[in-house]
Amino acid sequence: MGNRHELWELRQMQSLPLEVKIEKSRLRIREFYEHFNGKVTVSFSGGKDSTVLLHLVRSIYPEVGAVFSDTGLEFIEIKEFVKTIENVTWVRPDMSFRQVIEKYGYPVVSKEQADLIERVRNGATGKKIRQALTGLNEDGSPTKYKISEQWKYLLSAPFKISCQCCKITKKMPMDSFYKESGTFPYIGTMACESMLRQTSWLQTGCNVFDGNKISSKPLSFWMEDDIWKYINIFDVPYCKIYKPEFGGYLRTGCVFCMFGVHLEEQPNRFQKLQKTHPKLWRYCMRDWEDGGLGLRQVLDYMGVPYENYML
Repeated sequence: MGNRHELWELRQMQSLPLEVKIEKSRLRIREFYEHFNGKVTVSFSGGKDSTVLLHLVRSIYPEVGAVFSDTGLEFIEIKEFVKTIENVTWVRPDMSFRQVIEKYGYPVVSKEQADLIERVRNGATGKKIRQALTGLNEDGSPTKYKISEQWKYLLSAPFKISCQCCKITKKMPMDSFYKESGTFPYIGTMACESMLRQTSWLQTGCNVFDGNKISSKPLSFWMEDDIWKYINIFDVPYCKIYKPEFGGYLRTGCVFCMFGVHLEEQPNRFQKLQKTHPKLWRYCMRDWEDGGLGLRQVLDYMGVPYENYML
């Protein structure tokens, strides 16, 4: 199931020069490829991280395919870019984002917080729920698996909250593809992106060869700057949405996702969206009853700005 690591090991690897990181990542890629006799596929989102991963994998194994989940939540620029890449299979979820939030709820704060809030509001019980509400383990020591005091007011929010969106629109169609194709995934996530991804690396390392979470995450110990350095050094084509003249977005995940927006400096992702993609912005802010996604109500409740007053 992989090897457990200490935090100091991750910090040490994150501080390595890029050329060393590249070689270590190539080693992880080869180990995974050889273990599964080439039955591998790159999970490709069209974003910069998975673009670098795909370039790195194909620099060793040019024949390796990629799979893209067309969730309906991507920037049109992302879809246009993905279409320029050879040997990419497109998959689609069974539910739209609107159907997901209607049934389960809105993705707010973070996956961890949304999951705990959803569980408590749905009446779940048990050890994890007690930890979530009290912030304490059974022996009285502090736990990180808790609903932050900052977000406990969301337990009474007039709208549903959930972390199900990623699972339904991305994970499930991807899982179906891997099961049907008999291949195993390379994934371009990095430990620096969230506590959840850091914890995952500490528990398993980059490559997991057995169990129910088989995958290779060879960029796990890279940092954001490493991605851009790699792109510049190897002249890797990437989606234009990152470029200043097309919005200069720092992230290109699901357009309507609210995870982490409260941490962004202004203009945040929705304020930028109003300027760069006004039709999309109006759709996501329009009231639910009028056919929109109702994000205005959610962001107002959380005190997060969403209008760009510089327009």
